[in-house]
Amino acid sequence: MMNLPLVFRGDHASFVVVGGGNIAQRKIRTLLQANCPLQVVAPELPHDLQQQILNSPQANWQARLADESLDFADAGFVVLATDNGELNQALATKARSEGRKVCRVDQTTDNDFIFPAVIDRSPVLVAVSTSGGSPALTRYLKERLEAFLPLEYADLGNLMQSLRERIKQKLPAKERAAFWRRWIHSNVPELVISRQPERAEALSEALIAGSEETCGEAYLVGAGPGDPDLLTFRALRLIQSADVVYYDRLVNPRILEFISPDAEKFYVGKAKSDHAVPQEGINQLLVKSAQQGKRVLRLKGGDPFIFGRGGEEIEELAEAGVPFQVVPGITAASGCASYSGIPLTHRDHAQSVRFVTGHLKDGTCNLPWHELIHPHQTLVIYMGLTGIPVICQQLMDHDMAADTPIALIEKGTLPDQKVHISTIADMPAYVAEHTLQAPTLTVIGSVVSLHEKLAWKS
Repeated sequence: MMNLPLVFRGDHASFVVVGGGNIAQRKIRTLLQANCPLQVVAPELPHDLQQQILNSPQANWQARLADESLDFADAGFVVLATDNGELNQALATKARSEGRKVCRVDQTTDNDFIFPAVIDRSPVLVAVSTSGGSPALTRYLKERLEAFLPLEYADLGNLMQSLRERIKQKLPAKERAAFWRRWIHSNVPELVISRQPERAEALSEALIAGSEETCGEAYLVGAGPGDPDLLTFRALRLIQSADVVYYDRLVNPRILEFISPDAEKFYVGKAKSDHAVPQEGINQLLVKSAQQGKRVLRLKGGDPFIFGRGGEEIEELAEAGVPFQVVPGITAASGCASYSGIPLTHRDHAQSVRFVTGHLKDGTCNLPWHELIHPHQTLVIYMGLTGIPVICQQLMDHDMAADTPIALIEKGTLPDQKVHISTIADMPAYVAEHTLQAPTLTVIGSVVSLHEKLAWKS
């Protein structure tokens, strides 16, 4: 049998709560928040809850032990939460004989109604219930869902409420459903959630007037180092809502599965000496697609502003007047080091960290070697696998100790991650004897010695 979820107006549903324990307190707080007419019967309550009841014009508290003489005449719903099962049973029988609906917290099978867990984004409310059978699962699901529903959904609900009267006045009834479908699939919801209320209001007015979105928006999104669990909530939301996606080589295929099946997808990745689309071509594609009114997602591995050429891409968007957002991702240095048990800084080992790329614009590995050698600094080198012999030799030539630990993290954060540990003197020979595959991140410094102790990811 399925329980029937309903939504009541709080000020139209009167309650009596009997008991003052932890469960009763949670119910009381929920009912106060909903502005319900409320009577509480309990010998004791926490001071803050007493004050909330005193400050509510529709609530009162009888500070006494409950007994079978309780009167439920003014209540439609009765919550029984004493620690006396026999008393709860007797009061349930009495309340039902008077036509009241009963919730017993000590007997999940003897309930006329059940309190769901509520995710409050008023006016948006999401209720989660396991029909009283598993409160722990209810709380777990609520926590998971809360993480995916930003507080700005309240603003979205409020905007839609404010638009309803304007829609009624300006559009005939037969056109309203089509308008709301167009509105909800426009860029307005994302503008609200990304805290751009003026643009959301302006676009709403344009849509009411019958205009189409003349220019879309571009989203420059970091997909992180590989593990889909490391995506940000905003990244996931934009991935799911995009009309067209331009993605890089290092984006995990599992992340691409989050893209809407209706969206267009284009691979524009780059490998060494193999660019699917030149950078200038990518820039122009982003501008052109956005100018066609599309929501354009530029999906890049790691973080788009750390060796990802994201700055170049949004420069082009800005010059063309295309609105854009930038969503940071967990960069490879942070993600791969964390999954390898190598803290990039540590009080006993390194007080600073430096990120450099081992593959420069002119194809060389000509780095400012003197600046990279400090006794209490961690050096992280992106895209340096093929240059490892040169890197290690140059560091030693510039007085870095030959026994300095070095880690090559192959396919970091992915299920087939491998961590290769050596010294800068011995790592070139190690690489020559083993087959390593990109992407591989290089970490050099004393912190690498902690890998064996702190490695947690097999």
